Amino acid sequence: MPAEFLRLLARRFLLLLGAYLLLRLGFYAANRVTFQEAETGQILLAFWHGFRFDVAGLLLLNIPFLLLSLVPSRAQGWQRLVRAVWLLLNALGVALNLIDTEYFKFIGRRTSNELATIGDDVRRQAGQLVLTYWYLLIPFGLLLAALWRLYPLPKPAPANNTTVLSPRPQAPSPKTGLLYAGQVLALAALVVLGIRGGLQLKPLRTGHAFGQQPAVLGHLALNSTFTFLKSLDAQTIERKQYFQSAAELRQALAARPLPPATTAPRPDNVVLLLLESFASEYTGVENPGKRGYTPFFDSLATHGGLLFREHYANGRRSIEALPATLAGLPGLMDNSFITSSFQTNELHGLGELLGRRGYRTSLFHGAQNGTMGFNTFAGIAGMQQYFGLDEYPGGAGSPDFDGHWGIPDVPYLQYFARELGRQPEPFFSTVFTLSAHEPFLVPAPYTKRFAPGTLPIHATVAYSDLALRQFFAAAARQPWYRRTLFVLLADHTSQSDDPAYQNTLGAYKTPLLLFHPGRALPAANAHRITQQADVPATVLDLLQVPVPARQLLPFGSSAFDSTSTGRALFLSGGSYFLVHSDFVTELTADNQVRLYPYQTHALPAAPLAHPNPEKLRQYGNELKACVQVFTTGLLDNTLYRQ
Repeated sequence: MPAEFLRLLARRFLLLLGAYLLLRLGFYAANRVTFQEAETGQILLAFWHGFRFDVAGLLLLNIPFLLLSLVPSRAQGWQRLVRAVWLLLNALGVALNLIDTEYFKFIGRRTSNELATIGDDVRRQAGQLVLTYWYLLIPFGLLLAALWRLYPLPKPAPANNTTVLSPRPQAPSPKTGLLYAGQVLALAALVVLGIRGGLQLKPLRTGHAFGQQPAVLGHLALNSTFTFLKSLDAQTIERKQYFQSAAELRQALAARPLPPATTAPRPDNVVLLLLESFASEYTGVENPGKRGYTPFFDSLATHGGLLFREHYANGRRSIEALPATLAGLPGLMDNSFITSSFQTNELHGLGELLGRRGYRTSLFHGAQNGTMGFNTFAGIAGMQQYFGLDEYPGGAGSPDFDGHWGIPDVPYLQYFARELGRQPEPFFSTVFTLSAHEPFLVPAPYTKRFAPGTLPIHATVAYSDLALRQFFAAAARQPWYRRTLFVLLADHTSQSDDPAYQNTLGAYKTPLLLFHPGRALPAANAHRITQQADVPATVLDLLQVPVPARQLLPFGSSAFDSTSTGRALFLSGGSYFLVHSDFVTELTADNQVRLYPYQTHALPAAPLAHPNPEKLRQYGNELKACVQVFTTGLLDNTLYRQ
């Protein structure tokens, strides 16, 4: 391979590294509030670490281009073809990174293969998304134009060379052929080394980005090309084996079985309202003295409802909320259970457990059927019926359809209330709302009703709160109402402009509200730590439904269990977190255990320098046990047999 071609390859690669530096600067500028706790030196170090991930991601993405570049032809047509392939491949990488400047705000992590698994949903909303985020097309166009313009080409072939497109070089001499083969092998070795990220034992992976403190800077060091490509063949999750004996594992796990029933089962109906992006930050009842956007929710919480004030989501994406809420399975992996290869594993959802007691079970979601695989998971969780857009009167042709995403909350919750009246009792029905979802559209008849907040989501949360008010008004007129337990919680958090919530713990802070219009709920500690994965055990406990211990996952417990102060689990920034009422425990990607003092939705930037050794050991082992049960349980399909 002529030295000129090697120099050209190097210049082209440096050009791409420069583009990714600009993309990282744009990502930082768009999400700087996420990294506000980091000092300038730490941010610069994250940029430096980022080059390692840029090299690996770019080499992975450009393998087809590198193979074409092995042909040392100066033919003008061939070089144009190679440049076109180079630009097309890297346009995909640029697009992924630009999309993440906004998408990161909603999911709290760089893009993985979810774009491949929910591609139909993205395609259906593509027009609306382009209109909402049109400004991203400007840097996209500028970067592509710069890459095309600055792409270095070899010197033109001699004038007497009549080849237009053929890449075939002149036959090399044996000596030249050996030299060429050696250069190709050396280049291949460098490419492999770059993709591996160095000579370390294990290849570079996403978790390696989070070794720096604060760990949130791992998102800055990463790039979306790397995370997406690395996740495409992701089967699986890494097996974690901290305990060798089952007895040690069970002791450390500290699982809380369902309290024994003290009365006969209560055949109450159960309605679970899973509210899109209904974060604690937006409520008034959880933020005294600050502006709230949920007056009806606040009134329900203070007049008859039981609000658990230390409640946390188990994930940052809608697709993670259903497994946690309906099956007690927290989102402790980068990919969603719903779209993973584990979705055929043994799983006993609340729909199945109540269905065995004679309940009619159903899941309602106003988006197009198949969105995020909810219809598939409904069956996995034991829901006997799924109601999507196709089942809504008129379907996509309904005047209520927003033309992009689904049926807005006001008409859909009215439809939900009517359908509940048609369900034979007892019933267990879940509805997943959707209005408080980007692009945060408030239907035309309501646009002037809600004063805009400081974020686009605020008006849609207020609209969703109105939908709740009207739903409860409609439900209260029906005979089943007073025989029904209502459970209200959010799927995840979303946009934030309150510094008090702009930390790792605040990014998972959501409300949990229980309400029964026909009877008083048992006494409970409103400040008990709760999580989405507690919902199955809590509902079964309130209904006094006995369930074999092996049919409930060990991660959650009943919110009415007075023998425990509760716990919450989530994965963030490559680290696992365990929340207790006194401390928050972090298990890092390199298996370090850190302890932070607990305060509602506030996690300090730095762990305790001198933590309590006993608590560090106890909570560290508990978190490790949860992670081991989760990973080995999924890999070996033994979640219920550990």
